[in-house]
Amino acid sequence: MTLTQKWDSYARLMRLDRPIGTLLLLWPCLMALMLAGNGLPDIKVLVIFTIGVVVMRACGCIINDYADRELDGHVERTRRRPLASGEVTVKEALGLFVLLGLFAFGLVLLLNSLVVKLSVVGIILTIIYPFTKRWTNMPQMFLGVVWSWSIPMAYAAQLGTVPTQAWWLFAANWCWTVAYDTMYAMVDRDDDIKVGIKSTAILFGRFDRQIIGLFQLAALSCFAMAGLSAGLGWIYGLGLLGFIGFGLYQQKLIFGREREPCFRAFLNNNWAGLVLFAALGFDYLV
Repeated sequence: MTLTQKWDSYARLMRLDRPIGTLLLLWPCLMALMLAGNGLPDIKVLVIFTIGVVVMRACGCIINDYADRELDGHVERTRRRPLASGEVTVKEALGLFVLLGLFAFGLVLLLNSLVVKLSVVGIILTIIYPFTKRWTNMPQMFLGVVWSWSIPMAYAAQLGTVPTQAWWLFAANWCWTVAYDTMYAMVDRDDDIKVGIKSTAILFGRFDRQIIGLFQLAALSCFAMAGLSAGLGWIYGLGLLGFIGFGLYQQKLIFGREREPCFRAFLNNNWAGLVLFAALGFDYLV
């Protein structure tokens, strides 16, 4: 394998070719920094967290593929992943994970001690998550915690503390993550049942669409509470209306529970996050 081919394998292992996960992590993190900074986050903190989101998403993908390396080959969507196909060895994957993890930890060492402590919890959660698919039918709920952990870290970096407002945003992102990752799990539901991977898509069964709707509604309510606690106005309200519109469109897509529309519904959440973050930013500008 040439150096170019090896780099391509590493890039795909880190999902650099599929930025959707990075974006879904980035929007709530940027919202947290914006709210904690009262519309004007510290530039140093902003740069560190933006880089950190990219690096930690890559770490999460690597450890996820390591945990699923024996199963991915039996799932249509994942059988060509570098670890499952043998393009990357286990030793190479774990070495890359450690390297990226040390780099991310180096970034947080530039911040205060509370952020450092929270980052240790974050990396532990990242390592544990992939294995929850073996232990529990609710791995998406654990993922919601992992993917929301940048929120208290962002507040800690900006303010040196984690106020109640941060936990409203945390709860909103947790509910939102459970909703959209269940849509994602609906794509693989038949394959997951065959190979023994657990998910909320399997747990919720024929009530999947209704329960996703409840999580979307809960996310909307908590996003609204975070905005109210920050004194945001009508522009942020328009963002919340946009979030509702995207949620209704996603419900339409998953109505038939078909793979491709369910995947499109999952991807559509990127636009929901972007619109909500943009509304928050414009609200502060006005």
